[in-house]
Amino acid sequence: MFGGLPHGADEDTPVFVISVAAQLSGLHAQTLRSYDRQGLVSPGRTSGGGRRYSMRDIALLREVQRLSQEDGVNLAGIKRIIELENQVDALRARIAELTEELTAAYLTAEQTAAAVHASYRKDLVPLRQQTALVVWKPKRRT
Repeated sequence: MFGGLPHGADEDTPVFVISVAAQLSGLHAQTLRSYDRQGLVSPGRTSGGGRRYSMRDIALLREVQRLSQEDGVNLAGIKRIIELENQVDALRARIAELTEELTAAYLTAEQTAAAVHASYRKDLVPLRQQTALVVWKPKRRT
């Protein structure tokens, strides 16, 4: 990660002014403003309205540039790709949540079954075995 982050900041912490973000991403500041207006990148804002970019924003700006220049994707296509990637990330997070819930439910079921088995009476005495043969003949209809 970038060595100039303040103490306690992570990749989602908006810390870079637009000029630094432009330099780090290799784009012009006006391009960053344009991408913000189009919803491709949404930097944080200061109380005065100034843009503040995070390391995640910088990585996204680089990806937008790569998709545009190397892959020839237009900005509308890039926006759709970003939206779909965000949906995939959200779905993966939901799958992880549901997997945890399912694991917890299985554990609870196992513990409940063990408690039921432990509650069975231990003083039951087996009876001697008997063998019986029963013959049944239905009455004939006349």
